[in-house]
Amino acid sequence: MPTFTYAARTEAGETQSGTLEANDQGTAVRLLRERGLVPTSIAQSAGGGVSKAPAKKRKGKGGACKLDDLCVMAQQMSVMIRAGLPLIEVLDILGDQTERIVLANAIRQIEKDVSAGASFTEALQKHPAIFNQFFISMVKAGEASGMLDAILDQVATYLERMASLQRKIKSAIMYPATVSCVAIGITIFLLVKVVPVFEVIFASLGGDLPGPTKFTLACSKFIQSRWYILLGVVMGVYFFLKYWGKTKSGRFAIDKFVLTMPIFGPLILKSSIAKFTRTFGTLIRSGVNILYALEIVAKTSGNSVIEAAVMRTRTSIQQGDSITKPLIESGVFPPMVTRMIEVGERTGALETMLTKIADFYEDQVNAMVAGLTSLIEPLLIVFLGVVVGFIVISMFMPMFKMIELVSKKPGKK
Repeated sequence: MPTFTYAARTEAGETQSGTLEANDQGTAVRLLRERGLVPTSIAQSAGGGVSKAPAKKRKGKGGACKLDDLCVMAQQMSVMIRAGLPLIEVLDILGDQTERIVLANAIRQIEKDVSAGASFTEALQKHPAIFNQFFISMVKAGEASGMLDAILDQVATYLERMASLQRKIKSAIMYPATVSCVAIGITIFLLVKVVPVFEVIFASLGGDLPGPTKFTLACSKFIQSRWYILLGVVMGVYFFLKYWGKTKSGRFAIDKFVLTMPIFGPLILKSSIAKFTRTFGTLIRSGVNILYALEIVAKTSGNSVIEAAVMRTRTSIQQGDSITKPLIESGVFPPMVTRMIEVGERTGALETMLTKIADFYEDQVNAMVAGLTSLIEPLLIVFLGVVVGFIVISMFMPMFKMIELVSKKPGKK
């Protein structure tokens, strides 16, 4: 009977290693699990081992790691761990087939750390730029409960929903932003290339020009000769907001303004509530301590206003108060959200209520995105028509005036 050398972790997190006899690797894994051990590596002793095929060199994707990449990783890990593969082998497979280069490199390093005796959670913590506090905390809960496959499945579902929500928000914002840039480009083209031609004609005609024409000509001259001032103002505002947004007060003010913006403010607020309730519910379902769960939710909220409200909730619970009181006092969360959380807290069905709130607000975001797409298009067309129309009319007004003067000359019947 073949002999296998293994390394495994106990339920207490201690590392054990040794050898055992089994018919095959799958049987060896099952025997270790029956002993209450979670195998991190297992290999057949000298002779009879299955050699690993050399990995084919292939091109990977550059750029930062995205939610979709982490979602695929969590799904694949869940399936392979549930199938009985040791963690080391799972990481080895993922390191070879992950397309995103930065994630593949991180997985290979995690594999080395786990092989050296570190827990999966400890290995993940060395890569905070890729794995956020939510991901790490869920894995920690999975390792502690011995249900890593089930927890990773929950992580994959959560990340898939968050990625879908993120795509919807981007699509709602990118469309008007793109059309606005095109409108600005057309306006600048008219002022720089078309208006100067009319300016030469007006100069040869002489006479006093109408007010709108003077305004359009002044804008054209300013853009042609003083464009660097306009560019400097735009760049100055951009860098001011960028660096001010890195301060605590600046970030809070900007985030608060974003939530009160017309049209987009309600959309961002609803998506933030959906993210807050989905994250909170997923953490509680996984057995994460409620205080620690609130801390994670605050750090991953993406909005400092909501983060402050959640942290006040955490402080309130530490002092023996309810969850809902600070949420109501923040003025950010709608009454329906706070009432449902209050009912869930009172009845012991908080996780269920949070999931229902998340589902409801994700549906609201979907409806708003569809509505905004159909609403913004005609608004932008009207805006572009007004701007271009104003420029065209202001250029033709002197010609109308000239025709009127010619028609009033003496001797003209």
